[in-house]
Amino acid sequence: MKSRIVEQLGQAEILLPGLVAEGLRANDRAKVRLSALQAAAEHAHEPHGPPADLAAECRRAGVDAMATRALIAGARPAANGVIEAPGLAKLGEALLADVEAMIKAAGAGDPSVGKAAEDRLAATRAGQSLGKQHIAETEIAELTAVTSGEQDSLHRLVMDLHKALNRLAAQCAEEVVAGAHTHGLQPDDKPLVAAFMRGLDRTRALKFNHPGLDTIAIRSGARLVIQNDIGTTDAHVLLVGVEGLCVTVTHTDVHEPRAKFFIGLFDAFPVRWSGLNPEKAEGLAEGAAFYLVTGRYDAESQERRDAFLEAIGAALVFLIDWNKARKALRKLVSNGDAIRVLDWAARHEIGHRGFLELGGTELVAATVRHATPARIGFGEELGSVLGREAAVDLLRTALRLSTDALRQGRSARSVREALEADLVRRIERTESALLTTVVRQMGLARDIAVGIAATLADRQAHTPSTGGANARRAKRIEKKADAIAVDARSAILRSQGSAAIAQMVDAAENAIDELEQAAFFASLMPPRLEPTVLGTLEDLCAAAAAGTEAAARGLEAAAGIAEGESTETDDALAATDRLADLEHAADNAERAVTTVVLQGDGDVRTALPVLELARALERATDRLSAMGHLLHHHVMAGLSG
Repeated sequence: MKSRIVEQLGQAEILLPGLVAEGLRANDRAKVRLSALQAAAEHAHEPHGPPADLAAECRRAGVDAMATRALIAGARPAANGVIEAPGLAKLGEALLADVEAMIKAAGAGDPSVGKAAEDRLAATRAGQSLGKQHIAETEIAELTAVTSGEQDSLHRLVMDLHKALNRLAAQCAEEVVAGAHTHGLQPDDKPLVAAFMRGLDRTRALKFNHPGLDTIAIRSGARLVIQNDIGTTDAHVLLVGVEGLCVTVTHTDVHEPRAKFFIGLFDAFPVRWSGLNPEKAEGLAEGAAFYLVTGRYDAESQERRDAFLEAIGAALVFLIDWNKARKALRKLVSNGDAIRVLDWAARHEIGHRGFLELGGTELVAATVRHATPARIGFGEELGSVLGREAAVDLLRTALRLSTDALRQGRSARSVREALEADLVRRIERTESALLTTVVRQMGLARDIAVGIAATLADRQAHTPSTGGANARRAKRIEKKADAIAVDARSAILRSQGSAAIAQMVDAAENAIDELEQAAFFASLMPPRLEPTVLGTLEDLCAAAAAGTEAAARGLEAAAGIAEGESTETDDALAATDRLADLEHAADNAERAVTTVVLQGDGDVRTALPVLELARALERATDRLSAMGHLLHHHVMAGLSG
C-alpha cells in the first residue's frame, strides 16, 4: 500500500485494514521483546544457568532470533542494580517502534483510543532508560508488569492495544470479491467492485511480468472506496469513490503527460476533470513531487456507471511503464506521434508492455538494420523515410506483433521477421508513390503534346492558329512540372529511394522541357506548309504523345509491382519496348522532315521553326526512350531482389 500518498489525498480509511494487520504483527514482536527483557534480567541474576530460548517465538513474530539469544546470554549485572546486554539499546528502540505502530493502527480506527494510548506511552516512558545500552532491573519489572487498577505499564498498554486491534480486525475482516481485497462491504457494493475488476481482468495480462494492479475496496460511510496501486512508483495511485450514480476519480502521477493521457481515455464519458495540479508529499522516492487530477462522473443510469467503472479498471494497465514506452518511441518518431501510438494501443487493448519486453526501440532498430541497411540511417526518424503516417502505422504494427507474440509464447525473432516483411512492403509502397509522381509528370507532358497537335491541326485546316495560346499554356505546364520534380527529388532524398526512380524524374523533366520548346517553335511556324512536311510533323507529334502514354502505362504497372501485383510485370516491360519503337519511328520522321525542308525551295524563316520543332519532338522521344531503359532496369532489379 502506498500509504504516504493515500494519506496525502485524505483517504486514510482505505489504509485501515493494512494498519490493523501491521499493528497485530507489531503486537507479536512487542511481546517477544518484553519477554527478552525479562529473560535478560533473569540471566543476569543467574549467569551460570542456561539462557532462556525464545527462538521459536522470535521466528513466529519475525524477530531476529540470533540477536535475541545473544542479548539474553550476554546480559550481566553492573553497578547500582543496572543490567547491561549486547543489543539492549536496539531492542528498546524496536520495542517502542512496535508500540507506536500499534497506537497508529488503533488511532486510525478510533482517534480517541489512539490519543489516550499516546498519553499512556509518554507517561510510561517518563524516567525510563528504554532505548539505552543499560537499564535498571526495577525499570524492567515496571515495563513488563501486568498491572491492574490505576497502575499502568508498557506491558499493560500493549495488552489493551491488542484488544482494541482485535475489535478493529473483526470490523475489517477481509473478503475477496472478484479478485479485489475488500473490507466491510455492503451487499450493493459487490457488483460495483466486480464491474471495476471486470475491466481490470480484461487487460491485466498485458502487463506481462510487471508487478502492480493490486486492488483494495472498503466501505467508508456513505461511499464505496476502491484503491489500485497501478505500478511500483510511490506516487502513482488511483482512488475511485462511488456513491449512488456518482463516481469520483482521484489520480496521482509523477508524469504530467501520462496523467493527460489517462484523462483522454475516457472521452466516451462526460467526466468533469479538474486541472492538473502539482503537489508535494514528504518521503516520496520521486523527489516528493506529483500531479493530481480529479474527475466526477454523474451517470445517467446504473449501466453507464458500471460501464465507467469497467473502463477505469481496463485503462490502468496502459499506465504501467507508459513514460518508458513514450521515450522509446520518441527515438523513432516525434513525441506527439509517440503518444498517438500509445493512445491507439490502449484503445485497441494491445498495450505497450509487450513491445518493451521484446526490446522496444532495439526491436525496431534490428529490423531496420536487417531489412533496409542502406535506406534508414542510425537515429533517423522513420517518418522522414516512410512518411509520417506510415511510420506511425509501422510502430502500431510493432506493438501489436509484440503483444501477440508474448501471448502466444512466440520469440522476439518471429516478431522481427514479421515486422521486417511489413517494413519492406511499406518501402515498396513508398517507391510506388514515387513512381506515381512520374506518372503525373507524364500526364503533363501529354497535355503539351496534345496542344502541339492542335496547333498542327489548325495549319492543316487553314484556320486561325492557336499556337501562341498553346505555347503559353505549355510554359505554365512546364513550371508546374518543375515543381513536381523538385518535390519528388526531395522525397527520394529523404527516403534514400531508388536511383533509377530519381533518374526517371530527371528524364521526365527533360522530356517536358523539350516538348515545351517544341510548342514554342510550333507557334512560330508559317501559316502554310507543304502537306508532306505537315503530315510528317503530325506523325512526329503523335509519336511523342504516344510515348508519354506508353511511359505512363509502364510506370503505373511498375507501381503495381511494388504493391505486390506481380501480374503487372509484363505490362511494364511491354511499355519499355513500345517506347523504344516510338523513338526509332520519331528518328525516321525527323530525318524525313529535315530532308524535305533542306531540299525544298523555302526560305530560312520558314525552314528554321519547322526544323527546330521536328528536332525538339525527336529529342522528347529520346528522353522518353531513356526513361524506358531506366524503367526496364528498375523492374528487372526488383525481380532479382
